[in-house]
Amino acid sequence: MAKKDIVKKEQPAPKEAEKSNGAAEFAIQTKEELGKVVWPSRQQLISESAAVILMVILVSTIIYLIDKFFAWGAGKVF
Repeated sequence: MAKKDIVKKEQPAPKEAEKSNGAAEFAIQTKEELGKVVWPSRQQLISESAAVILMVILVSTIIYLIDKFFAWGAGKVF
């Protein structure tokens, strides 16, 4: 099989007006994108936040208990 050469297309240089309005253009585009965001309802935000907090508590408790078990086991062995 022959390898195909990949040819990069040159992109045209940005216009001078686009260069000078970088921060302003960024702010406008950011505002437009934030308008497209579908924000969660208050109830959805509360329930999903509670789920995350409970999972963090559960996983940290499990890790704590496993650590204590191995510390106890190491104390018995050494």
